[in-house]
Formats: sequence, C-alpha cells, structure tokens
Amino acid sequence: MSARLNSAQPYAIGLFRIVVGLLFAVHGAASLFGVLGGAAGTGVDAGTWPGWYAAVIQFGGGALVLLGLGTRVAALVASGSMAYAYFTVHQEAALWPIQNGGEMSALFCWAFLLFVFTGSGALGLDGLLARRASAERERPADQEPVTA
Repeated sequence: MSARLNSAQPYAIGLFRIVVGLLFAVHGAASLFGVLGGAAGTGVDAGTWPGWYAAVIQFGGGALVLLGLGTRVAALVASGSMAYAYFTVHQEAALWPIQNGGEMSALFCWAFLLFVFTGSGALGLDGLLARRASAERERPADQEPVTA
C-alpha cells in the first residue's frame, strides 16, 4: 500500500500545486481587475502599497505555480508575501488566525513554502523543460538536426 501511494506522490503534489496556484491567481485577479467576485468591477489602484504589489504577486505567482513554471522561486516569493500579509495585517488584530481572519494567509504561506522544497511535482512545465534539456544534452553528435 505504501509503495503504491509513494508512486502517486508526484501526481498528488502536482494536483495540489494546480489547485493552490489557481486559487491564488484568482485572488490576485479579483484584487487587480475586480473580477471573479472582486470589489464590484474595480480593482486596487495601480502602485498602491501594499495592496497592488500583493495583488501582482498573487496573480503572477499563482499563474506561475499553476503552470509549474519557475515553481520554487514563485512559491518562495508568494510564501513571503503571505507571511508579510499575516504579520502586518492580521496579527495585529489577535493572536490566532481564526480570531484575526488570517487563515487564508497562513495556509497559502505554508502551502507555498512546501512547494519551495517539493518543486512542482508531476504535470508541471518545470519537469517538461528539464526533460527536454536533458534529451538535448544526451543527443549523440551523429543525430544533430539538419539545417538548411
């Protein structure tokens, strides 16, 4: 049973990455563009600190994590932004996340920190690009592509 679950681990990480990335990107899109349940068709004013920058990180970082492209770096930045959000916005209100409304910030922070260490898992562009680069390096000299 354990071996079977272990063999599915990259796919479970990949699916988890896709869901977390999608949710984070949607949150950023709602803040930036006022869509998908955002603030009645209006987004955050461009350049306002920290809301606009957080929304850009959420939208861009979420999209990168969703695609599995540059996952570790994007996840590190996203995790840091959520830690910042928790400690500067939510922690002031109360100690526990359930009391201060910071559950989502804490969950996103720890989920993205997990991706820093696990990578994108299966189904990500990181793995596809790594396999393609590996195949390019291993191609014998007599199989070089013909150019016109």
